[in-house]
Amino acid sequence: MNRRTMPVTAALAATAALLLTACGSGDDGKSKDNDKIAGADQGAAKPKKSPDASGAPADDKPDGVDLTLPKDMDLVFDWDKPKNKNEAAAMDDAANFFRAIYRGVDKRTAKDPAVITYATGEGLRYAKTQIDGRVDGGWTATGTRRHYQATTRSTANGKSAEVTTCVDSSKFYGKEVKTGKIQKTKPSIGDFDHFRIIMVKSPTGKGPWQASKVFVETKAEKCQ
Repeated sequence: MNRRTMPVTAALAATAALLLTACGSGDDGKSKDNDKIAGADQGAAKPKKSPDASGAPADDKPDGVDLTLPKDMDLVFDWDKPKNKNEAAAMDDAANFFRAIYRGVDKRTAKDPAVITYATGEGLRYAKTQIDGRVDGGWTATGTRRHYQATTRSTANGKSAEVTTCVDSSKFYGKEVKTGKIQKTKPSIGDFDHFRIIMVKSPTGKGPWQASKVFVETKAEKCQ
Protein backbone atom coordinates (compact mmCIF):
# COMPACT_ATOMS: atom_id res chain seq x y z
CA MET A 1 0.00 0.00 0.00
CA ASN A 2 1.32 3.38 -0.93
CA ARG A 3 0.97 6.07 1.69
CA ARG A 4 -0.16 8.62 -0.85
CA THR A 5 -3.39 6.75 -1.46
CA MET A 6 -4.60 6.68 2.13
CA PRO A 7 -2.98 9.31 4.37
CA VAL A 8 -5.06 8.45 7.43
CA THR A 9 -3.16 7.28 10.51
CA ALA A 10 -5.78 4.87 11.80
CA ALA A 11 -6.36 3.35 8.40
CA LEU A 12 -2.64 2.99 7.85
CA ALA A 13 -2.26 1.13 11.13
CA ALA A 14 -5.10 -1.24 10.34
CA THR A 15 -3.81 -1.93 6.87
CA ALA A 16 -0.21 -2.41 7.99
CA ALA A 17 -1.33 -5.08 10.43
CA LEU A 18 -2.80 -7.13 7.62
CA LEU A 19 -0.22 -6.54 4.92
CA LEU A 20 1.78 -9.69 4.40
CA THR A 21 5.53 -9.49 4.80
CA ALA A 22 8.06 -8.75 2.09
CA CYS A 23 9.01 -11.22 -0.57
CA GLY A 24 12.40 -11.84 1.05
CA SER A 25 15.81 -10.59 0.05
CA GLY A 26 17.53 -12.34 -2.79
CA ASP A 27 14.36 -13.94 -4.19
CA ASP A 28 14.03 -12.78 -7.78
CA GLY A 29 10.96 -14.95 -8.47
CA LYS A 30 12.96 -17.13 -10.86
CA SER A 31 13.40 -20.27 -8.77
CA LYS A 32 14.36 -23.33 -10.80
CA ASP A 33 11.87 -25.43 -8.84
CA ASN A 34 8.67 -24.35 -10.55
CA ASP A 35 6.75 -27.14 -8.80
CA LYS A 36 7.11 -25.29 -5.50
CA ILE A 37 6.10 -21.65 -5.31
CA ALA A 38 6.52 -20.27 -1.82
CA GLY A 39 3.14 -19.34 -0.40
CA ALA A 40 1.18 -21.16 -3.09
CA ASP A 41 -1.12 -24.07 -2.44
CA GLN A 42 -0.56 -26.78 -5.02
CA GLY A 43 -4.29 -27.39 -5.20
CA ALA A 44 -6.56 -24.35 -5.28
CA ALA A 45 -9.49 -24.19 -2.93
CA LYS A 46 -12.88 -23.84 -4.54
CA PRO A 47 -13.37 -20.10 -5.15
CA LYS A 48 -16.49 -18.06 -4.66
CA LYS A 49 -18.95 -18.43 -7.51
CA SER A 50 -18.20 -16.04 -10.34
CA PRO A 51 -19.16 -15.63 -14.00
CA ASP A 52 -17.46 -17.88 -16.54
CA ALA A 53 -14.26 -16.68 -18.18
CA SER A 54 -11.21 -18.82 -18.78
CA GLY A 55 -8.08 -16.70 -18.52
CA ALA A 56 -9.86 -13.54 -19.62
CA PRO A 57 -7.38 -10.93 -20.91
CA ALA A 58 -7.21 -7.52 -19.30
CA ASP A 59 -9.33 -5.88 -22.00
CA ASP A 60 -11.98 -8.61 -21.63
CA LYS A 61 -13.89 -9.70 -18.57
CA PRO A 62 -16.55 -12.13 -17.39
CA ASP A 63 -20.13 -11.24 -18.22
CA GLY A 64 -21.64 -8.98 -15.59
CA VAL A 65 -18.33 -7.96 -14.02
CA ASP A 66 -17.51 -4.30 -14.51
CA LEU A 67 -13.88 -3.17 -14.09
CA THR A 68 -14.47 0.41 -15.20
CA LEU A 69 -12.53 3.02 -13.23
CA PRO A 70 -13.11 6.79 -13.09
CA LYS A 71 -11.24 8.84 -15.69
CA ASP A 72 -8.91 10.36 -13.10
CA MET A 73 -7.79 6.92 -11.82
CA ASP A 74 -5.32 5.36 -14.26
CA LEU A 75 -3.70 1.97 -13.62
CA VAL A 76 -0.92 1.37 -16.16
CA PHE A 77 0.48 -2.13 -16.75
CA ASP A 78 3.80 -1.72 -18.51
CA TRP A 79 4.73 -5.35 -18.97
CA ASP A 80 5.08 -8.04 -21.62
CA LYS A 81 2.82 -11.07 -21.64
CA PRO A 82 4.64 -14.40 -21.08
CA LYS A 83 4.45 -17.20 -23.65
CA ASN A 84 3.13 -19.72 -21.15
CA LYS A 85 -0.66 -19.75 -21.48
CA ASN A 86 -1.40 -20.21 -17.79
CA GLU A 87 1.07 -17.53 -16.74
CA ALA A 88 -0.32 -15.10 -19.32
CA ALA A 89 -3.85 -15.66 -18.02
CA ALA A 90 -2.70 -15.30 -14.41
CA MET A 91 -0.90 -12.05 -15.26
CA ASP A 92 -3.99 -10.63 -16.97
CA ASP A 93 -6.13 -11.42 -13.95
CA ALA A 94 -3.53 -10.09 -11.52
CA ALA A 95 -4.00 -6.79 -13.34
CA ASN A 96 -7.75 -7.22 -13.00
CA PHE A 97 -7.25 -7.87 -9.27
CA PHE A 98 -5.62 -4.45 -8.92
CA ARG A 99 -8.39 -2.87 -11.00
CA ALA A 100 -11.01 -4.55 -8.83
CA ILE A 101 -9.49 -3.10 -5.66
CA TYR A 102 -9.60 0.45 -6.96
CA ARG A 103 -13.05 -0.05 -8.40
CA GLY A 104 -14.08 -1.04 -4.88
CA VAL A 105 -12.42 2.11 -3.56
CA ASP A 106 -14.31 4.21 -6.10
CA LYS A 107 -17.63 2.47 -5.43
CA ARG A 108 -17.01 2.62 -1.65
CA THR A 109 -17.55 -1.09 -1.08
CA ALA A 110 -15.46 -4.26 -0.78
CA LYS A 111 -18.49 -6.24 -1.97
CA ASP A 112 -18.26 -5.05 -5.56
CA PRO A 113 -18.63 -8.06 -7.93
CA ALA A 114 -15.19 -7.40 -9.42
CA VAL A 115 -13.53 -7.86 -6.02
CA ILE A 116 -15.08 -11.24 -5.26
CA THR A 117 -14.47 -12.36 -8.85
CA TYR A 118 -10.70 -11.74 -8.86
CA ALA A 119 -9.80 -12.46 -5.23
CA THR A 120 -10.18 -15.35 -2.82
CA GLY A 121 -8.88 -16.34 0.60
CA GLU A 122 -6.10 -14.09 1.88
CA GLY A 123 -6.16 -12.17 -1.39
CA LEU A 124 -9.77 -11.24 -0.70
CA ARG A 125 -8.87 -10.19 2.83
CA TYR A 126 -6.08 -8.00 1.47
CA ALA A 127 -8.44 -6.36 -1.03
CA LYS A 128 -11.05 -5.76 1.66
CA THR A 129 -8.46 -4.15 3.94
CA GLN A 130 -7.30 -1.79 1.21
CA ILE A 131 -10.82 -0.78 0.27
CA ASP A 132 -12.28 -0.50 3.78
CA GLY A 133 -9.35 1.56 5.02
CA ARG A 134 -9.92 4.18 2.36
CA VAL A 135 -13.70 4.13 2.74
CA ASP A 136 -13.47 4.54 6.51
CA GLY A 137 -10.97 7.37 6.11
CA GLY A 138 -13.11 9.19 3.55
CA TRP A 139 -10.50 8.81 0.82
CA THR A 140 -10.39 7.65 -2.76
CA ALA A 141 -7.49 7.76 -5.22
CA THR A 142 -6.51 9.77 -8.26
CA GLY A 143 -3.61 9.89 -10.70
CA THR A 144 -1.49 7.21 -12.35
CA ARG A 145 -0.27 4.00 -10.73
CA ARG A 146 2.34 2.21 -12.84
CA HIS A 147 3.05 -1.54 -12.73
CA TYR A 148 6.26 -2.77 -14.38
CA GLN A 149 9.18 -5.25 -14.24
CA ALA A 150 6.71 -8.12 -13.98
CA THR A 151 7.74 -11.76 -13.82
CA THR A 152 5.72 -14.96 -13.78
CA ARG A 153 6.23 -18.63 -13.01
CA SER A 154 3.80 -21.49 -12.52
CA THR A 155 3.49 -24.90 -10.94
CA ALA A 156 3.79 -27.98 -13.11
CA ASN A 157 0.14 -28.89 -12.52
CA GLY A 158 -0.94 -25.50 -13.87
CA LYS A 159 -3.16 -24.72 -10.88
CA SER A 160 -1.09 -21.92 -9.35
CA ALA A 161 1.02 -19.13 -10.76
CA GLU A 162 3.14 -16.43 -9.18
CA VAL A 163 3.03 -12.90 -10.57
CA THR A 164 5.52 -10.33 -9.29
CA THR A 165 5.54 -6.66 -10.21
CA CYS A 166 6.99 -3.34 -9.17
CA VAL A 167 4.56 -0.51 -8.51
CA ASP A 168 5.32 3.20 -8.82
CA SER A 169 2.76 5.38 -7.04
CA SER A 170 4.71 8.63 -7.24
CA LYS A 171 1.90 10.11 -9.35
CA PHE A 172 -0.95 8.36 -7.54
CA TYR A 173 -2.53 10.34 -4.71
CA GLY A 174 -5.18 10.21 -2.04
CA LYS A 175 -8.23 12.39 -2.63
CA GLU A 176 -10.83 13.43 -0.07
CA VAL A 177 -14.24 12.20 -1.19
CA LYS A 178 -16.20 15.09 0.34
CA THR A 179 -14.00 17.98 -0.73
CA GLY A 180 -12.15 16.59 -3.73
CA LYS A 181 -8.89 17.83 -2.19
CA ILE A 182 -5.85 15.92 -3.44
CA GLN A 183 -3.11 15.00 -0.98
CA LYS A 184 0.22 15.42 -2.78
CA THR A 185 3.63 14.81 -1.22
CA LYS A 186 7.19 14.90 -2.49
CA PRO A 187 8.42 11.80 -4.38
CA SER A 188 10.33 9.35 -2.20
CA ILE A 189 11.34 5.69 -1.81
CA GLY A 190 7.93 5.25 -0.16
CA ASP A 191 6.37 5.51 -3.61
CA PHE A 192 7.84 2.16 -4.70
CA ASP A 193 6.47 -1.23 -3.74
CA HIS A 194 7.15 -4.77 -4.93
CA PHE A 195 4.23 -7.20 -5.07
CA ARG A 196 4.24 -10.99 -5.22
CA ILE A 197 0.77 -12.35 -5.91
CA ILE A 198 -0.18 -16.02 -5.85
CA MET A 199 -2.87 -16.59 -8.45
CA VAL A 200 -4.97 -19.76 -8.42
CA LYS A 201 -7.01 -21.36 -11.15
CA SER A 202 -10.61 -22.39 -10.61
CA PRO A 203 -10.90 -26.15 -9.95
CA THR A 204 -13.63 -26.27 -12.60
CA GLY A 205 -11.35 -24.80 -15.24
CA LYS A 206 -13.86 -22.01 -15.72
CA GLY A 207 -13.85 -18.53 -14.30
CA PRO A 208 -10.88 -16.16 -14.03
CA TRP A 209 -7.72 -16.70 -12.04
CA GLN A 210 -7.96 -15.31 -8.52
CA ALA A 211 -5.43 -13.68 -6.22
CA SER A 212 -5.20 -16.01 -3.21
CA LYS A 213 -2.22 -14.47 -1.41
CA VAL A 214 -0.48 -11.10 -1.59
CA PHE A 215 3.04 -10.34 -0.37
CA VAL A 216 4.18 -6.71 -0.36
CA GLU A 217 7.65 -5.23 0.03
CA THR A 218 7.33 -1.52 0.73
CA LYS A 219 10.05 1.05 0.01
CA ALA A 220 11.44 -1.35 -2.59
CA GLU A 221 14.77 -0.03 -3.81
CA LYS A 222 14.88 -2.64 -6.58
CA CYS A 223 11.88 -0.92 -8.14
CA GLN A 224 13.46 2.53 -8.43
